[in-house]
Amino acid sequence: MREEQRQPSLKRFFRKRWVFPAIYLSCAALIVAGALWFQAGKQESTDENNVAKNGTAQQEDPAIPVNETVENIAMPVVDPNAVQVKTPFYDENASEQEQEAALVFYDHTYHPNQGIDLVRQDGKTFDVTASLSGTVTKAEKDPILGYVVEINHEQGVTTVYQSLADVKVEAGDTVKQGEVIGKAGQSEFNKEAGIHVHFEIRKDGKPVNPIDYVDKPLTALTDKSEDNAGTNNTNVSEEKETTPSDETAPTQDNPANESEQTPADDDTTTPNDNKQDQNNDTSSNKMPDASIGMARA
Repeated sequence: MREEQRQPSLKRFFRKRWVFPAIYLSCAALIVAGALWFQAGKQESTDENNVAKNGTAQQEDPAIPVNETVENIAMPVVDPNAVQVKTPFYDENASEQEQEAALVFYDHTYHPNQGIDLVRQDGKTFDVTASLSGTVTKAEKDPILGYVVEINHEQGVTTVYQSLADVKVEAGDTVKQGEVIGKAGQSEFNKEAGIHVHFEIRKDGKPVNPIDYVDKPLTALTDKSEDNAGTNNTNVSEEKETTPSDETAPTQDNPANESEQTPADDDTTTPNDNKQDQNNDTSSNKMPDASIGMARA
């Protein structure tokens, strides 16, 4: 009796309109879920294989900040038009007159200026600012140079500020470009400049002419230093190629390589030797003096 009652109720259930659509939707959902699960498992296995082959998983390209600004090297003053160069940078390739103008006389000796000395046209003091953003590595008073501030920047670049009357920063401070770090003052090293600031730019400890890099990005300084390094390497390789061979080079046992030299008679001189001696005397008389023309104190 109960089985007879169940069969009609089951038939009535399947006769309802929503039964078969619900079954179809359920089957479709199961199929889609199975496809997604299979695809996710395949992607995971592919990533594992890439890690096993390359040792690292593929990473997305890092985001590059669009609004990041590149600083240009600036003059260490608020108004560059209000100052002028009193003592220029000493350039080894400059003319003799320009080199003389870049000498600083102190303690009975002439010293080449490793930076530029800036003064106001009216001779008054002025605010000294950071030429580039960086970290202060030195801020102290020197009995000869006045207050000295050194700021470290990127890629081995350092800016130096000397002859300051006071300082407003300390070692370890982070400063922004254009931030006031002190006031211009006087120094015992360059009394003739009066109230001024001595400004230097150093690349890997070597001073460069600040005028050549003002209003230019920091990369202009680093790129030039790399080019100079490549030129120096080329010169070194050329010198190695022109080095005499070991057969003719002197050794410890035979310093002068006497076995290959034939002693000449003391009383015998050839016309060629006399001509060579005369040429050497003439060339030595024509050689210019390598020292720069310094004014006498």
